[in-house]
Amino acid sequence: MAPSAYDPQVELRLKVSGMHCASCAATVQRAIEAGPGVRSAAVSVTDGTATVLGSDLEPDTLVRAIRDRGYDAQPMTGAAAPAEQRSDIEIRQTLQERRWRSRAIVALSIWAPMAALHWLADGPWVPWVLLVGATIVMATAGSGFYRSAATAARHLTTNMDTLIALGATTAYGFSLVVLVSQLTGAPIDQPLYFSEAAALLGLISLGHWLEARATAKAGSAVRELLELQPDQAEIVDDDGTTRIIPSAEIEPGQRLLIRPGARIPVDGEVFEGESEIDESLVTGESLPVLRRPGDQVVAGSMNTTGRLVLTATVDGRHTTVSRIAEIVQRAQASKAGVQRLADRVCAVFVPAVICIAVLTFTGWWIAGDLPRGVVATVTVLIISCPCALGLATPMAVMVGAGAASRRGILIKSAVAFERAGVARHVVFDKTGTLTTGTPTVTDVQPTGSLSGDEVLRLAAAVEAPSEHPVGRAIVAAAAARGLTVPPVSGFEADPGRGVRGRVDGRLVEAGLGDGPATCRVLVDGHEVGTLSVSDRVRDDAAEAISRLRAMGLTVTMLSGDQPAVAYAIGRSIGLAEQDIVAGATPESKTAYVSERSAVMVGDGRSPTR
Repeated sequence: MAPSAYDPQVELRLKVSGMHCASCAATVQRAIEAGPGVRSAAVSVTDGTATVLGSDLEPDTLVRAIRDRGYDAQPMTGAAAPAEQRSDIEIRQTLQERRWRSRAIVALSIWAPMAALHWLADGPWVPWVLLVGATIVMATAGSGFYRSAATAARHLTTNMDTLIALGATTAYGFSLVVLVSQLTGAPIDQPLYFSEAAALLGLISLGHWLEARATAKAGSAVRELLELQPDQAEIVDDDGTTRIIPSAEIEPGQRLLIRPGARIPVDGEVFEGESEIDESLVTGESLPVLRRPGDQVVAGSMNTTGRLVLTATVDGRHTTVSRIAEIVQRAQASKAGVQRLADRVCAVFVPAVICIAVLTFTGWWIAGDLPRGVVATVTVLIISCPCALGLATPMAVMVGAGAASRRGILIKSAVAFERAGVARHVVFDKTGTLTTGTPTVTDVQPTGSLSGDEVLRLAAAVEAPSEHPVGRAIVAAAAARGLTVPPVSGFEADPGRGVRGRVDGRLVEAGLGDGPATCRVLVDGHEVGTLSVSDRVRDDAAEAISRLRAMGLTVTMLSGDQPAVAYAIGRSIGLAEQDIVAGATPESKTAYVSERSAVMVGDGRSPTR
C-alpha cells in the first residue's frame, strides 16, 4: 500500500529474507521502527514478512534500513495467492529446519567422541584428532554463524552470531597456537579448547533446530487455513460453457459453478440453485445452512448436496480464508512483554561482552601475563555466548507443550504461557469444544400409529443414500439401536427441503420440521413422527465450567451459531444468557478476545479459534 497524504495511518508489508531465528526478527524490527513515520512493526520469521504501521511511510527507506542490518527486503505490492503462500511458507520452514538439523547432528556427533577423548584418552595423537574434529565442526555447523556475523560486520553492526563466532574462533585459534607451540619446542603450558569450540557450535545449532521446529509447528496453522481455499475453480462463461482456472485469478463479477461435494473457492452470492452449505470450518456452525439465490457464501465452506452458480464478490486473493490467515499471521508475529524486554537486552548485550573481553585482554597484557590474558579473554567470550538464549525458549516451549499434551492441552505459542498466568477470563468456542461437533439424533417423537423405532427405521432408509450431515446422523442413530434399514428406491433429494423415496412400497419423506433442528417424517403424505437433531453437549462440559468458576474465573461461550441454538446449549451446561455471545464472525471473535485478558479454548478445527 502506497502512503497517502490523506491517510494518517497506513500499512506497508515487506518481504524479508535472510532471517533464521527470533533474534534476526528482533534486529529487523528495530531497524524498521527507527525509520521515519513508523508507529509499530511486527516481523514474522514464520512467513518472512514485516507489517509496518505508520504515516508517510517510505518503502525505499525501510528497505535500505533492513539491508543495512544484513538482510534483504522488498515491498509486497499485492496479496499472494493462497497456493503460493502455502508453498512459500512450507519451503522456507522445511529448508530452515533441515539446515539447522544437519548442522546440529554433525556438530554434536563429532563433539561427543571429542569430549570423551579429551577427558579419557592420553597420547600425542589426541590433540591432532581434536584439531580435525573441531575443524570439521567449524566448517559445517559454524558456517551459518560466520556468514551472519560477517554480514553484520560489513554493515558495522553486531548480532548474537557475532558473539558465537568470536567465542568459537577464539577458542579454536588459541588452541591451535598452543598446539603449534608444542611442535616448535617452546610449548605454552595451557589446555586445548578444541572440544569446547565444537560444543559451543553444536549446542547453539541444537537450539536453532528446536526453534525452527517450533516455528514450523506455528506455521502449520496458517498452511491449514490456506488449504481451505481450493487451488482451482470452475468458471461459467457467458455462453454457458465452463473452464477451470486457478482460484487466485478469479475476479469480482465472474460466475462460478460449485458442484455437490466441492469446496467454495471465493466469497460470493448465490446466483442460481439451492443447496445446504457446511460452514463449520469457517463459522463453527455444526449444521449445514440453506443458501438460495441472493444469499452470501464464504470461501472455504463445503457445498453438500445441490448444484450452485455463484457470482464472485471479491477476487481470489482477498477471500475470507485469506483474511483469517492474515489475522493468524499477525498474531504469531506479535511478541509477549518478556520477549520485548529480551530484545532490548540483546541490543546491548553483544557490544558489552566484546568490550569486557577487550578490557580483560588489555588488563592482563599490561600486567605482563599475556598467556593468562588470552585464556581469560577466551573464558569471557565462551561463558558469555548466549547458549541459554539459544536453548531456553525452544526448550521451555517443548517441555511445557509436552507436559500439557499429556493432559489434553495443545500449546500454540510461547505467548500463551505468559497470558495464561494473568488471565482471569476463559472464553469457550462451542462447536467441537463444549459440544461433540457433529449432529446427533437426540429424540424420536412418533405422532401416529408407528413406534419410535419404526419412524427412525423408515427415516434412516430414505436418508441412507444422502450425504447430508443430518442424514448421516439419522442413519448412525438407527445403527446404534440395531435397527435393520430396508432399501430405498426412487430416491430424490430436494436441497433445503429434504429427501424422499419408496420404502417397503410406501412413499417416505424426511424434511425440515418446525424447529431449527427437527426433521419431519411422512409416510404416504401423513406425518408419522419427528426427529430432533442437534450438536450433542460433551459429557464433561458442565463440570469443566463449574470447576473453572470455582477457581474464580469468568466463563463465556463464544459461538457462530444462531442465538436460539447457542442459548439452548449454553443453558444446558449452566451458563446464563449474559455469558453467551452468539452469531459471532471470525473477526468479531478475534476482537472480543483481544479486548480482554482472556484464554480462548477451542478444538483447533475451526480457523476462528
